[in-house]
Amino acid sequence: MNNFLKVHSDPNRIYGLDILRALAILFVVIQHGNYLVPEKFQALSSYLVFDGVSMFFVLSGFLIGGILIKTLEKNEATPKTLFDFWVRRWFRTLPNYYMILFLLMLVVPFLLSGSLLNPFKKLEYVFFIQNINKPHPLFFQEAWSLSVEELFYMIIPLFIFFLVGITKTSVPKAIIISAALVIATSLIFRYIKFSTIPINSYDDWNLNLRKQVITRLDSNMFGLLGALVAYYYRETWTKYKNILFVTGIIMLVAHKFMSTRAEFGMYSCVFSFSLVSLGVLFTLPFLSEYKKGEGFVFRFLTFISIISYSLYLLNLSLFNELGLNLLDHLGLTGKTLVVVRYTWFWVFSLAGSFLLYKFFEKPMLGLRERFSNS
Repeated sequence: MNNFLKVHSDPNRIYGLDILRALAILFVVIQHGNYLVPEKFQALSSYLVFDGVSMFFVLSGFLIGGILIKTLEKNEATPKTLFDFWVRRWFRTLPNYYMILFLLMLVVPFLLSGSLLNPFKKLEYVFFIQNINKPHPLFFQEAWSLSVEELFYMIIPLFIFFLVGITKTSVPKAIIISAALVIATSLIFRYIKFSTIPINSYDDWNLNLRKQVITRLDSNMFGLLGALVAYYYRETWTKYKNILFVTGIIMLVAHKFMSTRAEFGMYSCVFSFSLVSLGVLFTLPFLSEYKKGEGFVFRFLTFISIISYSLYLLNLSLFNELGLNLLDHLGLTGKTLVVVRYTWFWVFSLAGSFLLYKFFEKPMLGLRERFSNS
């Protein structure tokens, strides 16, 4: 039983980054479960919970960006090198994603939930194009961020490889050019949408600005810029880690303060995403140097970090479509129903994520290593 419950972790894992990843997914799950609890608890969580998805974007850009830089510094910028980079990325993200997408395509019609999509619309999810420049559909709502991630790692490495391989631009310069274009483009598109689309409610802001690919590609790019500084300017990266960490936390707290008062003006619609991304970026020099931990908190946060991707994919749509339906036959009401539903939400999410990671995600990662070493 102990071996069954154990999740093995790489001894070279960086605990500081595990902390950030674990907090990010816990923030996301808490937000997703808010509809199950009374409004006073929702209000409390709004003060304590930060933007977990933006944390994921920046952290992902930092980690994958580091891999991209090392790849380009050690290998020629050829189509084969680019394809190998993509394959490693795809083995990490696509198996889990398509597994959950397939399950939802089976479960939702069976339960007749009302959030059905026609077959053509479901193909959009296969290619991550369902929310490039339009509101994300109700089906599989958390997939919006996967579209941002996957299209970023299709488009940006291709452009950087082109600059390095064809125009013979240096790797740092290619990344800086890419970053300037992506950040400027995202800001421009957010401003255009703010100027042309009525943004009068959270739903307007969420669907038209927060959850579209064209408006969020810059979030990953801030992480990639961090990877550039960490690789080429290591001394600077570590020298100011403490002051940057404090600055980053202040920026994230300031954003929460401003976002509750600015409503849906220029800051919330255009600049807030950049401030949050910069705040997360500034915490990375400190966290990336925080190598080890010990004790229960260390083990818990490492565990949550390891299953975080599975947890992200499982906790919302599949729970809504399958998990809650299992409780409909119990006949519970009142506070008992609230407690049981919320408890089941966490049990379903954590247990399901553990099983998905252990018996599907981890074997796929093992297959990636065998494939890349062959």
